[in-house]
Amino acid sequence: MNRMQFLRGGFRSAQETFRPPWALEESLFVETCDRCGDCIKVCPTSIIEKGRGGFPTINFQKGECEFCGDCVTRCKSGALQQQAMEANHSPWSLAAVIADSCIATKGVVCRTCGEQCDERAITFRPRVGGVSNPELDIKACTGCGACVGPCPVKAVSIIKMPAAEKAVQHPELEESA
Repeated sequence: MNRMQFLRGGFRSAQETFRPPWALEESLFVETCDRCGDCIKVCPTSIIEKGRGGFPTINFQKGECEFCGDCVTRCKSGALQQQAMEANHSPWSLAAVIADSCIATKGVVCRTCGEQCDERAITFRPRVGGVSNPELDIKACTGCGACVGPCPVKAVSIIKMPAAEKAVQHPELEESA
């Protein structure tokens, strides 16, 4: 809990804040962003919303990021970096995680997250005598959030994950590449 949460009575566990794609590192973003709201207005999927302090945040419960770049091209303050987008840099280091509360792992047929994933980062390998469980290819995951909102039990979430950590946490993916 940070000092602001304490002073405002925010004693509930703090939900992680995600900035729009191609945002500067957090402290620079907060310094640079003028909170004009232009990125919020232009987002085609309406997942950018005004967060604490008026800064833009991403709400994956509303939908997914299409990485269209409209928010970056509209940003006049430089908090979202156009040159990073043009250089094909990754828009962010976010990835999906699937919790143990996933109903497929409890024997109920559900493939909602996999059906939403255009990158095919979530797949379901057939299992003899049982329900297929979701398998997440963390390296293929763009962190777009398409799988988050539709999950009927809110078992899918997005976390910040440095790119180097993806390979370290899942060395088996390195071997198969």
